[in-house]
Amino acid sequence: MASSLQLWSFSFILMASTLVIISKPVLVLGVFRPSPWQLAHATFYGDDTASETMGGACGYGNLYVNGYGIETAALSTTLFNNGYSCGTCYQIKCYQSKWCYKGLPFITVTATNLCPPNWSQDSNDGGWCNPPRSHFDLSKPAFMQIAQWQAGIVPVFYRRVACIRKGGLRFYFQGNGYWLLVYVMNVGGGGDISGMWVKGSGTGWILMSHNWGASYQAFATLGGQALSFRITSYTTRQTITAWNVAPSNWNVGWTYGTNVNFR
Repeated sequence: MASSLQLWSFSFILMASTLVIISKPVLVLGVFRPSPWQLAHATFYGDDTASETMGGACGYGNLYVNGYGIETAALSTTLFNNGYSCGTCYQIKCYQSKWCYKGLPFITVTATNLCPPNWSQDSNDGGWCNPPRSHFDLSKPAFMQIAQWQAGIVPVFYRRVACIRKGGLRFYFQGNGYWLLVYVMNVGGGGDISGMWVKGSGTGWILMSHNWGASYQAFATLGGQALSFRITSYTTRQTITAWNVAPSNWNVGWTYGTNVNFR
């Protein structure tokens, strides 16, 4: 049967302890390269429409509107890395199960959610996302591309790969006149972010703190100023600057696009 793990959507700061991602990609001159293949397992949550995958711990909201679609995954705590793995991309292929579909080498999914531990069940019998397991809880449509859904759980090979995104970084604004909360989406390359700064047209660079998932915040009065952002990739450590992302009359609830992205 399908995984019983539920979609978790957080509206508060994640306080889990920092965990190290097991699989490290190869970096060449700041360009993301795939990591080695490793063994894990995959389940699924939700139904054929993937409606239950909307939202999630990374804060991407409507995954159709924001470009992530149905090929998404909730990561176990070990892989989620306290939210710093939001936006990362993985190739996944079913491995040595009678339920595997033949002829499909892999699917590519984006991490958009957390698959929380289930301490009431053994790690090998229901508690699939318990540390230290590496596990992927896929949307049902994504799971059905690699295996028959009746399997419930299958062994898989996986590896981190570069995220191929159309267009530049996108910034969704929330907050108020004294607190700016920004969700960063459509991140290419490693797909992840380790640091972010904001600059108003009347200020210097202000360091933003990690709120939760893929969001960063600044406690500053920035209304009436055009805003620029500086972003550092968690994996490659590359830093890029997006100038004049939002005009001086920016508003919360709006998304602002750019023409810059990671490779």
